Amino acid sequence: MTANVSLIIKILKYQILVIFAVSLGFTLGLDLISGEFAFLGGLIAFLPNAYLGFRITQSAKLEAKKFINSFYASESIKLVLTALFFLLVFRISNVKLLPLLACYISTLSVFWFALLMR
Repeated sequence: MTANVSLIIKILKYQILVIFAVSLGFTLGLDLISGEFAFLGGLIAFLPNAYLGFRITQSAKLEAKKFINSFYASESIKLVLTALFFLLVFRISNVKLLPLLACYISTLSVFWFALLMR
């Protein structure tokens, strides 16, 4: 396993940890529904990132131009998936926006901390 693949896996594991920690915090601090919306917010961040990580590992052996094209295509699909997941969640009545966005942003922040730690 290359260093890049192990870094992607490490980031995804930390994202899962953050999702469960933030969801548990909202469940214990507020109520179960808040915890569920926090969990959904984390999934909205995690699933497209997992897709992108998978695509990057699959295209890592391509030549540079094909890799860049694959990366841009995968990033575009990731953004579409994120928008689609948000649209699906907002179809639910009485969305708890604070837990949803708090866990979404917390899950995405794992990338920022990973960059700081390198």
